Amino acid sequence: MATIISPKQFSPVEDAENIKKACQGWGTDEKAIISILGHRNLFQKKLIRLAFEEIYHEDLLQQLKCELSGDFQRAISLWTLDPADRDALLAYEALQKTTPDYRAIVEIACTGSPEDLLAVKRAYKFRYKRSLEEDLASYTSGDIRKLLVAVTSAYRYDGDEFDETVAHSEASVLHKEIHEKAFNHEEMIRILSTRSKAQLNATFNLYKDIHGRSITKGLLGGPSDDYFSALRTVVRCIRDPKKYYAKVLRTAINMPGTDEDALSRVIITRAEKDLKEIKELYLKRNNVSLDDAVGRDSSGDYKAFLLALLGAE
Repeated sequence: MATIISPKQFSPVEDAENIKKACQGWGTDEKAIISILGHRNLFQKKLIRLAFEEIYHEDLLQQLKCELSGDFQRAISLWTLDPADRDALLAYEALQKTTPDYRAIVEIACTGSPEDLLAVKRAYKFRYKRSLEEDLASYTSGDIRKLLVAVTSAYRYDGDEFDETVAHSEASVLHKEIHEKAFNHEEMIRILSTRSKAQLNATFNLYKDIHGRSITKGLLGGPSDDYFSALRTVVRCIRDPKKYYAKVLRTAINMPGTDEDALSRVIITRAEKDLKEIKELYLKRNNVSLDDAVGRDSSGDYKAFLLALLGAE
């Protein structure tokens, strides 16, 4: 989404040198750092990190951590990481909270491809010397543990084919469990964690056709605890991730005291994927552009960096 410098103009050595220069002297030149890293894609950022380490024998991320602070430092560090490593860190941070943030875990498990999830789990194991599933089981309990371990353990089929007979049968299974309020039943978790996204969307569509309401509306009838919220998040992330992310952004911005963690997470993780479409949905649903909303609810270098990723300069 950010305006990316063209490959012909890109020089990782020059960028590394300019970032180092911005970190020297009496004060850090945050605008210079934003003007570089806020306009580089995944491949370019990787080359800059390599060049920085080769020239200065220092880790660029450590340099940024020493020179910057607050939400801006966290956001630009997350942006500079490789996506799988970034998601591994986000998952770890989500589990370290007093109440683990299941939303970040579900997003990682349910919005990407099976290969994306596998890469995150490898990065997590490399970083923390434990599996993601092991930590999930340690930091959660009860039904939400069963759900989160199941969706992160899965390696779903990634094709477009689906079986309508299976969709019809499992739409009935889901309706029965929702109607009977048996949300902790193994079948619900089995279906949501193992079926392909194409198969699940066929099931969700049939559920609505047969029963006259969407499955998420059915799930709203459950208690307002983390498990039921996590179930709805799994369905929304599989059914329409762009719509889900637009809603996360609206909630993050409109809550008393902006939820910077959620705001940063969505903009940074979606910037090189589908942020343009998320912005369009946000505008349609809120009658205000995401650029304006972020500009109003954030400030300083953090605001400037997010707006650079949004392409709002």
